[in-house]
Amino acid sequence: MMKNLSLPNSWASCEIEDILEAQSDGKLIHQGWSPQCEKEPAGPDDWGVLKTTAIQDGFFLEHENKRLPESKEPKTRIEVKNGDLLVTNAGPRSRCGVICFVRNTRDKLMISGKMYRLRFPEGLICPEYIESWLRTSFAQKALNERKTGISESGLNMTQVKFKTLPIVVAPFAEQKVITEKLDTLLVQVEATKARLEGTLKTLKQFRQSVLVDAVSGNLTKDYNFASNDYFEKINNEISSNRKLSRISSLSNEEVELAQLLFNSKFKKEWMFYALEQLVDETRGIPYGIVQTGEAQDKGVPTIRCGDVKPLSIDSRQLKLVHPEIEEKYSRTRLIGGEVILAIRGTVGNASVVPKELAEHGLNISREVAMIPVRPSVNADFIALLLQSPGGYRALAEKTKGVAQRGINLADVKRFVTPLPSLDEQNEIVRRVEGLFASADATERQVNKALERVNYLTQSILAKAFRGELTEQWRKENSELISGENSAEALLKKIKAERAVAAPKRKTRKKAG
Repeated sequence: MMKNLSLPNSWASCEIEDILEAQSDGKLIHQGWSPQCEKEPAGPDDWGVLKTTAIQDGFFLEHENKRLPESKEPKTRIEVKNGDLLVTNAGPRSRCGVICFVRNTRDKLMISGKMYRLRFPEGLICPEYIESWLRTSFAQKALNERKTGISESGLNMTQVKFKTLPIVVAPFAEQKVITEKLDTLLVQVEATKARLEGTLKTLKQFRQSVLVDAVSGNLTKDYNFASNDYFEKINNEISSNRKLSRISSLSNEEVELAQLLFNSKFKKEWMFYALEQLVDETRGIPYGIVQTGEAQDKGVPTIRCGDVKPLSIDSRQLKLVHPEIEEKYSRTRLIGGEVILAIRGTVGNASVVPKELAEHGLNISREVAMIPVRPSVNADFIALLLQSPGGYRALAEKTKGVAQRGINLADVKRFVTPLPSLDEQNEIVRRVEGLFASADATERQVNKALERVNYLTQSILAKAFRGELTEQWRKENSELISGENSAEALLKKIKAERAVAAPKRKTRKKAG
């Protein structure tokens, strides 16, 4: 890793273990404690244990903690103090190895078992400088190489591996200058990044407000659509079919609850139906393959709950199920045009199945419900309805479970569906697609700008740790980087001070 980094002559490289200061008990690294805590954050006078989300890339969130029960004795040895450097040591890949310097913190907060606390010798190593180094792509690559685990969602980084992390050390005076320059430059970059991320949040809120207006009729309030013939047709389809006619009509209580959950006054011309009254009666609303078995190299692509995204399907990693297993579930074999709904895990994500995706065989797992609406109903409108904030609340009202949350098919079938005429459904879908297309275009531009900003952050950090930001400073202050002020001399001082501070081992006298 260090081969790609050319260092100034007065700098040095080492492992992070070489520059750590021994803490109160003589240990170089403190790992925290993870007792069973209360769900709420600690009050001002309570002890709390930090959650890993307290440690963000370059900043610290003290409110991300859980209150320690009064029955448990706090461990003051692992209380966080100003000047500590914290590192997460467990979690998903993106959250394992996150670093932050604690500039300000309240009292009575302890580190958890999923984080390390580091301290450095005052006057020799600037912790803000180390924080910046650990944020570079060079250091992040080295951190990634030290993570172990059987899945990307559950990785660990042991102290033994972490201690070998390579560090670039500048003379102490130069560390402080680099830190000051980075503070100035990165504050500007972070401000730009915050504005761009704010725009993404605004776009998300915009999409939600569009969906609210779409499924309440506000989006098409300037249009009058003939609807009598349409609802007569829908009602005839229901009454003339033996299976559909047996389905109970919605009660006033069901409709009133739906209006409350959608928080909308629907157009008076719209009618309310149970979702199961609007589907192909021969297919119903079933879930898919109960046990998909081991993934195959060749087989039938199967959509699971994680593949169902808001109004889209992520088809990049569909599980291939053995044909002998899949053939037992021909009822849920997709032909395209069906609405699918995640009913386990991420309950509420809905999408219409593209015909081209289903051309060569496609099925769903038991975590997904198939909703094959009849041709007299626009499938895209039903997907919008389910995905809307009101639809989500209506589904959440029926969601059960803790470890594995889910919704029963019976509740999906009774989902209250406010239905406009087919012409209005089509117009709503057309308008939403147009508004979302504009939002998507803006989002792509913002994400490209964010990529450039993130690249700029890494570019600035790389310049700093190649010595480019302080090149002129070194020419003007040679006495502060040479001789006893050089990085090599600094490392020797740390080693000598640690040797003096180390407790001496007792030796046994030989029997005379």
